[in-house]
Amino acid sequence: MLSRNLRHFRLFLAVAELRSLTAAAERARISQPAVTQSLNKLEKDTGGALFERNRQGVFLTERGRVFESRLRCAMDRLDAALREVSPRLVLTATAAQLEALIAASEAQNFTLAARTLKRAQPTVHRAVAQLERGAARALFERTSFGMVPVRACQNLAQSARLAFTEIAQAEAALADFDGREVGRIVIGSLPLSRSVVLPEALARFREARPKQPVTVIDGDYDALLLRLRRGEVDLMIGAMRDPLPIGDVTQEPLFDDVLSIVARPGHALAGSRVGLDLLVDHAWVVPRPGTPSREQFDALFTGRVAMPDSILECGSILLMRELLQRSDLLGCISARQARAEVEAGLLVALDTGIGWPRRGIGLTTRAGWVPTPAQAQMLDHIRAAAGELPAL
Repeated sequence: MLSRNLRHFRLFLAVAELRSLTAAAERARISQPAVTQSLNKLEKDTGGALFERNRQGVFLTERGRVFESRLRCAMDRLDAALREVSPRLVLTATAAQLEALIAASEAQNFTLAARTLKRAQPTVHRAVAQLERGAARALFERTSFGMVPVRACQNLAQSARLAFTEIAQAEAALADFDGREVGRIVIGSLPLSRSVVLPEALARFREARPKQPVTVIDGDYDALLLRLRRGEVDLMIGAMRDPLPIGDVTQEPLFDDVLSIVARPGHALAGSRVGLDLLVDHAWVVPRPGTPSREQFDALFTGRVAMPDSILECGSILLMRELLQRSDLLGCISARQARAEVEAGLLVALDTGIGWPRRGIGLTTRAGWVPTPAQAQMLDHIRAAAGELPAL
């Protein structure tokens, strides 16, 4: 496993840039043997030679180029955030200190942060205190409710999280270079994708990469977006937002979807055209507020008739199906998501004549994110599965 020695990383990048051990040693103000020792340690960690040496200088091997592209992105991000707090931290901050800072900023408590890191509380406290001394400023406000990170601390913690994520990506890319499957792919799954596109894409990916760890996290948009921006989730799939809620993520359309109103087989409204005047008098199972589906449902009634006064909020097609089959409730859900239930005869789609606006379903990723080979293959399977969906 790659050790997070920031000093070794900077020396590697200096040698890659200057193509000289001597020049890198002079820049870092250390001896050339110290540079050589650092590179030897990195080459051991990364599984092979990172440089080849000849009379013209020191040049990256193919393995070295794989490592350098990922590592430079991570260190550029981290060093920019360190300089914003204090230029001195670029020279003094360690990975262990930054890990303590991240945990403390999340927990807002040293004891909880230590528990998260599985370290002693004094160790975590000392690491944060060392960063504050190096910055010559407080990074937390101590209050009766806990430690509140100041803005500069929040920015540094976020940059450090993403830098460490990029370093983990470097490990995965190096493993792929050696023909090994290392590094976990984490997918944030919004409701529609759990039954449409993602199952097919995952099945194809597993056939191509039998041992690659993959985790699918279900959740609502806001929770998954936060985890995506923190580097805990690699990509999200589901209903896109217009406009984007924040500028550090990007969206890629996959397909369009429309809503459908469904009920149990044998429902009194099944089999005939149903108008708004009848729909408003029924009880409903609908998506949660804040989702594109709920916005369209509310817009259907707003300004035309009164809103239904009996609403149960639910984002699961499985729970909706069970509720509808046990009652005369009506459900409002994605037509694609309900397709399997309708085709199996478990639900029926009502004929309402409503011209639902189309909504975009797609991928959401961090701006500037470069997938590893395994992640890129997963993306290809998702795009292929989306392209094969039947027309609505």
